[in-house]
Amino acid sequence: MIKTDICIIGAGPVGLFAVFEAGLLKMRCHLIDALPQVGGQLSEIYPHKPIYDIPGFPAINAQDLVNNLMEQIAPFNPSFTLGERVEILARQADGSYHIISNEGTVIHAQVVVIAGGLGSFEPRKPDIPGLADFEGRGVSYMVKNPETYRGKRVVVAGGGDSALDWTIFLSEVAAAVTLVHRSDSFRGTPDSAEKVFSLAERGKINLLLQSNLSVVRGNGTLSHVGVLGSDKTETLLETDALIPLFGLSPKLGPIADWGLTIDKSAIAVDTSDYSTGVERIYAIGDINTYPGKLKLILCGFHEAALMAQSAFRYVYPDEKLSFKYTTVNGVNAF
Repeated sequence: MIKTDICIIGAGPVGLFAVFEAGLLKMRCHLIDALPQVGGQLSEIYPHKPIYDIPGFPAINAQDLVNNLMEQIAPFNPSFTLGERVEILARQADGSYHIISNEGTVIHAQVVVIAGGLGSFEPRKPDIPGLADFEGRGVSYMVKNPETYRGKRVVVAGGGDSALDWTIFLSEVAAAVTLVHRSDSFRGTPDSAEKVFSLAERGKINLLLQSNLSVVRGNGTLSHVGVLGSDKTETLLETDALIPLFGLSPKLGPIADWGLTIDKSAIAVDTSDYSTGVERIYAIGDINTYPGKLKLILCGFHEAALMAQSAFRYVYPDEKLSFKYTTVNGVNAF
């Protein structure tokens, strides 16, 4: 049995930062994640994607942010169980929990923090006959390494931030990039949309608006993608890769059975400390919901800080919490 003060379910950026905030209060953390590496969606889905809303960094690649967080929490020596999913939360007589994974790993913790991002997630896939036949053979639902597409013909589909950001990035990597979107406006940030329109005007990308994917073809590997325009005319594009980026379909998995208040596939929390309503269980990051919720990494960092202050009373019930500034005391002083 692994014994710790706080068990953090989810080793994404918010879960990692929670280790730092807990460490400042001398609370030990163990993180468990179903993915085989830390970083959550940042490492699994878009490690090379630039992120623009981290304070102090005009831009930082997703994986670099994860690496920086790991360096930041190193003084607090967190431990990890990776590649295993939490199946059972068993409350003990003293109020603590046994957290049990699908592999039988048992973690004993005074506090449980759910920082599972979107929970168990899978990409939303377009309804195209035979699409699954080309998965891993030209069709991918995430960009793990953009160098895979260097010098290749790429079709990106979608209208959100991921589709826009990767279109912009791949325009400097791929031989040709086509962005297909069903509307004539984008859901992503106006700045990214403006960049995409500019790339199209300069001939750096091919932009097909009011269009939908219609067919995929190839002999073992993808060679053509069909695009249906608003006039019902189908265009067959020669391509080496299709990247449909229609977002993720969140699935809470076993979390849904833990007696928490669930609101539209997210966990309702009290914004005073991001507690769930079940004693000693908190939820931070994209997994939670409350009025005015913004799914931003920096908001998750704020939630982690307040969570740690609240969790202290369960780990050290006989001690008085004294807030200290790291600018005065440094990290090692904690």
